[in-house]
Amino acid sequence: MADVTDAAFRFIIAKYGKPDVMWTEFVSADGLCSEGKKALLHNLRFDESERPIVAQFFGATPEHFYSCALLARELGFDGVDINMGCPEKNVVKQGAGAALIKNPSLAKRIIEETKRGAGPLPVSVKTRIGFNAKEELSWIPALLEAGPACIVIHGRTKKEMSLVPADWETIGRAAELAKRFGSSSEKTLIVGNGDVTGLEDAAEKAARYELDGVMIGRGIFGNPWLFAGLSPSKEEKLRVMVEHTFLFEKFFKGIKSFDVMKKHYKAYVNGFRGAKELRIKLMEAKNAEEVADIVEKNVMKV
Repeated sequence: MADVTDAAFRFIIAKYGKPDVMWTEFVSADGLCSEGKKALLHNLRFDESERPIVAQFFGATPEHFYSCALLARELGFDGVDINMGCPEKNVVKQGAGAALIKNPSLAKRIIEETKRGAGPLPVSVKTRIGFNAKEELSWIPALLEAGPACIVIHGRTKKEMSLVPADWETIGRAAELAKRFGSSSEKTLIVGNGDVTGLEDAAEKAARYELDGVMIGRGIFGNPWLFAGLSPSKEEKLRVMVEHTFLFEKFFKGIKSFDVMKKHYKAYVNGFRGAKELRIKLMEAKNAEEVADIVEKNVMKV
């Protein structure tokens, strides 16, 4: 999730409720193989507390994925992920992200080159159940032929974006396909994704659809305690929001706009009287000090 699962966000998650595995926000493979590489490397910074941590790349040039996989090894990542699911117009226009669903032969070449560069590191694919229609019966087997260690399947097509409920029945059918494909020694793990609300929901879906795991994305926004199974107080949520803000400024001042951090405020500040008014004030803040000051002056009023 671009400009969401950055190093500051992941550090906070690792501190308050660490999951089994974390992924970076996706980074352009083409960009990392160009003169713009230096400007993108901040997207691949991580802390040891985040391990195991997977570097995620997007693009449509197999040779660039080979180079990025080598880079991931050099930087010390624990795995490499290929994004084949992003539905954003600018990504799809490049032939990347969800566009690869329409080009299985290129997708397989990208996986093969990534595996070649990754060496001992596992290579995973994040994708969707189809482009304009559900194509799991042809698309997932094409990916399985390339032998990734894991396929994370978001239960919507590219066309559906996030406008309809995730289709977990189709994710389950994909898991069935994976079980029947190849030998047990070559088994590709299947992980489901989409509309997961918490740990109990994740466990229920994993069991019902016989999955190897479940990925949670938007469900963790504003709730770093989710994987720890805790329910923080309003005051604790606001305190960690301020901590997150200072960390974002420390990591990205002069690199990313402060407005990027504001994406998180709606998630942190909700569910209590006066939350809307507090969010409006936070949206006017220009730096972490102002955010801390706004919270200190208003927290007893909300």
